[in-house]
Amino acid sequence: MPQPSALERAFIMRFTSTPRGARLARRLVSHRLNDWGHPYTTPVNETLTLITAELTANAVRHGHVPGRDFHLHLTLAEDVVRIEVTDTRAEKQPPSSPPATDSLSESGRGLLLVAALADDWGVTPRRAAPGKTVWAELHLRQQGHPRTQRVPPGPTDVDLLLATASLLRDDLGARPEDASHGGRRQ
Repeated sequence: MPQPSALERAFIMRFTSTPRGARLARRLVSHRLNDWGHPYTTPVNETLTLITAELTANAVRHGHVPGRDFHLHLTLAEDVVRIEVTDTRAEKQPPSSPPATDSLSESGRGLLLVAALADDWGVTPRRAAPGKTVWAELHLRQQGHPRTQRVPPGPTDVDLLLATASLLRDDLGARPEDASHGGRRQ
């Protein structure tokens, strides 16, 4: 097994396969990237936080096995950040290329966002146990910004991003105006 270089940093943690676990994973990735020199409002932090939100939400929704957690592995090397989310459900594999979704659908856009934001992504079987690892990589420049040039989003892409932006917000149940509903979204 190759040893990490002196410039490589890693964050590995296991989370409960619940929405709360996915939210915690997203927040800890953002905090860890901030600690590693990619502040909260930088493109690297924001992009990896959104990718983490999508991958962990998918692990909870599609990879959940009762009593089993999902694992997150974040690696920062010299010029690439890699996020891996491993769940224990082997029979539910994500498609190799995300399918187009109906514009009125409330779900099904997570992997489209991952494919649009990451420089590379994929799925590998879990080593030594049932399950899979969905991973994404973001290449960096010296200044800490994504290396690749992104095409400005078209009108439909903006609608897609706005529809999923709520994943980056804090728990909606914590807002005072939601208190009348017992902290639950209606």
